[in-house]
Amino acid sequence: MTVRSRRFPRPGGLLAGALAGALAAGAAAQEPPPLQVPAKSVPVPADVSPQLAKIIGAPLRTNWNIHPRTGEEWKPVAEAGAAALGKLVPGMLERLHVKVERTTIDGVRAFILTPETIPPENRDRLLVHVHGGCYVLNPGEAGLPEAIFMAGFGRFKVISVDYRMPPEAYYPAAHDDAMTVWRAATRMADPRKMGIFGTSAGGALTLAMVLRAKQEGVPLPAAIAPGTPMSDTTKVGDSFVTNAMLDNVLVSPDGFCDDGAKVYAAGHDLKDPMLSPVYGDMHGFPPTILTTGTRDLLLSNTVRVHRKLRDAGVEAYLQVGEGQSHAHYIRDDTAPETRKVFEEIAWFFDGHLGK
Repeated sequence: MTVRSRRFPRPGGLLAGALAGALAAGAAAQEPPPLQVPAKSVPVPADVSPQLAKIIGAPLRTNWNIHPRTGEEWKPVAEAGAAALGKLVPGMLERLHVKVERTTIDGVRAFILTPETIPPENRDRLLVHVHGGCYVLNPGEAGLPEAIFMAGFGRFKVISVDYRMPPEAYYPAAHDDAMTVWRAATRMADPRKMGIFGTSAGGALTLAMVLRAKQEGVPLPAAIAPGTPMSDTTKVGDSFVTNAMLDNVLVSPDGFCDDGAKVYAAGHDLKDPMLSPVYGDMHGFPPTILTTGTRDLLLSNTVRVHRKLRDAGVEAYLQVGEGQSHAHYIRDDTAPETRKVFEEIAWFFDGHLGK
């Protein structure tokens, strides 16, 4: 008796295409609807310091929903904010025993911050700081608090870049100024003993500086510390929805910071890795410590960068502050949580900057 086997065609060609199309259509049809979350009251966490509790419990930022459309419209907003914040800087310098000197480095405005006491292991080390402010805020001394905290708590010498912003200049001015200072800094110290840090737009600039340094053959820092980076200005990320109206600083993905970034970009593609570094190639990045908070609108921006770095084989460390909205850790130098954030970053730098 002869047994004949019947051959069936393998999926391929038109059949495979039809099958893939049917599966895709089925998946689209089965996509679950958005989760409907009822309105609720969110109390201040009970396990934070009184200083941080006051910050967490503060009302939404008063000007979160302003929409300046030009650099000229942003200028008075930036000046008013800088005047208020600038009044707090002398007290920070005094409490943390840091002195500051205004300077110009290869034509770029900058500040040099020096702690009263520099431990022996940090005497040949140098950090470069790029401030936040959605690329349109915190000019001059208003951009210094984070640099003061790093110099004071970490006891490192810091160069803070006072980069150009609208209406003085637009993309890529801030990036160019930051890179100009970085190149100059690599002539002042050994890059193996140097780091870069910054928060928000400064966090994105920190990441973009490494991307550019890789592209341009400039020495890389030994470690970086991007805080709650604006790593995706296209507003992709779960926390843009889950933390909207909970983050009392940025408040909404459609608020002031989104407009600021668009004004700075001046029509440039927001998905360009220079403006949205999460889309860049992070292979070969230096060890990185990232900081965010559970209520941060940019929590997902930070988490996605951490995951991308880990997938690229980069040593990456993530610290998340309980109850903290965007950049709460640079609001009050007397809060113990602030000290802990910067001591953690200093510990990370100490482990990676050559001695």
